[in-house]
Amino acid sequence: MHDTGLAGALGDLSGFRQRFFDCLTSRADALFELADAALCANGPVASLAELSLEPEHRRGHGGLYDALNSGGIDIGRFRNVVARQSIPRCHDGRIVLAIDISHWLRPDASTSPERLFCHTYARGKGQAQMIPGWPYSFVAALEPGRTSWTALLDAVRMRPEDEHTGLAAAQLRTVVGNLIGAGHWREGDPDIWIVGDSGYDGPRLAFLLADLPVQVLVRLRSDRVLALPAPPRSPGVRGRGTRHGARFAFADPRSWPSPAHTTTADTARYGTAAAQSWNRLHPKLTRTGAWARHDDPLPIIEGTVIRLQVERLPGAGTPKPLWLWHSALATTPERVDRLWQTFLRRFDLEHTFRFLKQTLGWTAPRLRTPEAADRWTWLMLAAHTQLRLARGAVEDARRPWERSAPTPARLSPARIRRGFRRIRPAAGSPANPPKHSRPGPGRPRGSRNTRPAPHHHPGKTIKTDTKS
Repeated sequence: MHDTGLAGALGDLSGFRQRFFDCLTSRADALFELADAALCANGPVASLAELSLEPEHRRGHGGLYDALNSGGIDIGRFRNVVARQSIPRCHDGRIVLAIDISHWLRPDASTSPERLFCHTYARGKGQAQMIPGWPYSFVAALEPGRTSWTALLDAVRMRPEDEHTGLAAAQLRTVVGNLIGAGHWREGDPDIWIVGDSGYDGPRLAFLLADLPVQVLVRLRSDRVLALPAPPRSPGVRGRGTRHGARFAFADPRSWPSPAHTTTADTARYGTAAAQSWNRLHPKLTRTGAWARHDDPLPIIEGTVIRLQVERLPGAGTPKPLWLWHSALATTPERVDRLWQTFLRRFDLEHTFRFLKQTLGWTAPRLRTPEAADRWTWLMLAAHTQLRLARGAVEDARRPWERSAPTPARLSPARIRRGFRRIRPAAGSPANPPKHSRPGPGRPRGSRNTRPAPHHHPGKTIKTDTKS
């Protein structure tokens, strides 16, 4: 049985590697071997030039940088390849997608275009900083239970002219469409849940994706004010009826009506968790920001609000309540507990970001152009997918001070990466060996660069309509 599982894992890995190679349209051999070098390197990736010394990369450092600067990847085709791999599901068979942004900080790259100011946290309270860099929006399928694994499905770089929630809606529409096209969702299956943090406008996201089989679950700030449903109109009253009911202020318990459901659960990590839910709450929309160009009457986007209060937080003081907004109009007590537990699984994506940056070296290269950064980002997504497919084929190469994992599925991505070099020959490599060539003459000795790179200022680009 173990041999059957090993052969199946190697078959899936080998098939993905071939299809990934077919998506490389230019400098395919160099790009493919660059991803292999990042997967097989001993220790964390610190620089691209060091990867050219790995035996899996049979080309020089000049070919490595040339592949990133001038190579080609068919992104649309590769998205379909990733979507056709195995997708983790919850216990009820539901697919849960998490969306979040991770920053590639480039504070000193004044010649790199399309940089934005990225919000970064510091150790001290109130020490957050805005540092120029390239923000990337990632979408990943979450696994049930506490784990450091996620299934990365898509990555999009945010441009200066992009609107945050609009970009997320377009990205999620592409991912969900690919999942449906790959047969992961069929008519009659549970709706796909989309989980996001407070940086996303949940009601607008649900409005933009209303034609898809999805439900949105996002965190709200603790200072938000929503509205209850409008009361029924009295007979004989003339004039336009009211569209909003009484205000529901998160910070004012006096404005809360009786909750629809109240649940309690005992957790090993957070102690007693008490949840309350209210149905059919909506925000009061105004024609500002993303709704400024909405021609029709502003919609009423109702959903369920959940307030979660836990007994303790690891390494923190008195915990503050967590507020969630779900696009479904009504829930059950069991669904309320499932929703807040699913939201906590969103933090597994933070483990993926840390692994990409600290181990695979996603933000280690000092690339100038954002196009080269996009190619390297997709190579990282391909490398992470290969590690996920190799979970059933890699033997545990644990350190003497590490605990042994009960099953191969419980191995972390870093421990799977340690043994990837051993199974790489069995998975095969479609890359062709390098051809013998002579280096170019380069710039003549003593000459100077007469065409310096232009400098670019970071920041958003706001487009406004000019009136004649």
